[in-house]
Amino acid sequence: MSTSRLIDFHSHWGTERGWRGSPYATAADREALRGYFKWDMQFVSEDAQAARFRRDEVQVMLDFAFTYTMDIGEVREQHDYAFDYAGKHPDVGLGNWIGIDPTQPAHVRELDRCLREGPGLVGLTVHSFTPAGTPDDKGWEACLNMCIDANRPVLVHVGMSATGAGTRGGMGITLEGCHPRYVDRIAARYPDLNVIAARVAWPWQSEMIAIALHKANVWMELHGWSPRYFPEELKREIGKRLRKRVLFGADYPMLGHDHLVAQWREQGYAEDVLHDVFHGNAESFLASIGVR
Repeated sequence: MSTSRLIDFHSHWGTERGWRGSPYATAADREALRGYFKWDMQFVSEDAQAARFRRDEVQVMLDFAFTYTMDIGEVREQHDYAFDYAGKHPDVGLGNWIGIDPTQPAHVRELDRCLREGPGLVGLTVHSFTPAGTPDDKGWEACLNMCIDANRPVLVHVGMSATGAGTRGGMGITLEGCHPRYVDRIAARYPDLNVIAARVAWPWQSEMIAIALHKANVWMELHGWSPRYFPEELKREIGKRLRKRVLFGADYPMLGHDHLVAQWREQGYAEDVLHDVFHGNAESFLASIGVR
């Protein structure tokens, strides 16, 4: 069992290297993100990031988010960078979400390498705006089956996306691709696949709740939102029917773990509910896939 008070199923890198290849790699590109998250993009070293996680008593799943846009050499370098970090800081590095372009055979081979060789928990993250389209499209089939064979989860983003928010055209991203119907479809099509819905699913929260209640192979992690802004029906269900289906997610460095914990406590949840959200549900999930 973990000794951490938090298991964070979705955050990003606080290091400059961790943002390589993203739409926010340059100072000019970061202005939209700065306005949305009120974060000034001050990067830290790898050791300082690990120290921050130790201070907050958290183990973290880290996501590069934009490696699917890179050529295979750059993708492999980013993954090796992540794996080196996990090897040096195993007490705070739970694992990594791997984002690839499944229409490129070299990317698919790289996912296979990561699933076989990556330290800690390695899972596939799916963005509907990749060339393969939404996760129910045939382009994702081989990768989803690889995750089933490896008994590793798939992270599917739902709800309002911060990427492109506040920009003209939203960086070309259509929010329809973030509808939770795609979680429902792949969970039904692949009953042996563990699917984690990433983010609060607003404006489709009712649909996401129904899917999580209907499919035993679906979980929800709620990164990117302060719990004070959760839709009311989500707040109610966290302490009731969804109590065992919710995983904590932060979205560090945009949102800090210490502030989020305080905000969760402000909502008046019982201590045993918070225990489940902060780490109990994650420990059960990890044990079920052989990570703990």
